[in-house]
Amino acid sequence: MSWSLQMRQLKKFNLPKTMMVHFYTAIMESILCSSITVWYAAATAKDKGRLQRVIHSAERVIGCNLLSLQDLFAARTLKRARKIVADPSHPGHELFVPLPSGRRVRFIRTKISRHTNSFFPSAVGLINRARAPPD
Repeated sequence: MSWSLQMRQLKKFNLPKTMMVHFYTAIMESILCSSITVWYAAATAKDKGRLQRVIHSAERVIGCNLLSLQDLFAARTLKRARKIVADPSHPGHELFVPLPSGRRVRFIRTKISRHTNSFFPSAVGLINRARAPPD
C-alpha cells in the first residue's frame, strides 16, 4: 500500500491532524530525509521538484503546512555540522575554521562542482548564513 493511500485512509477515518502529522514525520519524512545531508546539495532541480511534490501532496491530504525539502535539508545539515564543530576528535572538525572575527567560518575552496556540492562546503555556507546579522 502506498503512503498516499495510507494517508487518505487515515483522513477517511477522521484521525486528528496531529496524528496524521506524526505519521508523516515518522514514515514519510524519515524516508525523504535519509542521508539528505549527503545527497541534497548534488541533486538536480528536477529531482528536488519531484520530492517536493510528495511533500505538497501530503500537505493537501493532512490540511496543514509542512517543512519544505530545503528547510529539512538546512535543519539537518546545521544539526550535523554543529555536532562536528563541537567534537574535536571528528575527522571533519578541522574543516570548520573560524575567521579572525569568530562570527563566521572560513569558506572551503573547491575546484570542481562535485566537491562544491558536497556536505562540508554546503554546511559551511549554511552556518555562515545562520550566523549572518539580519538585514
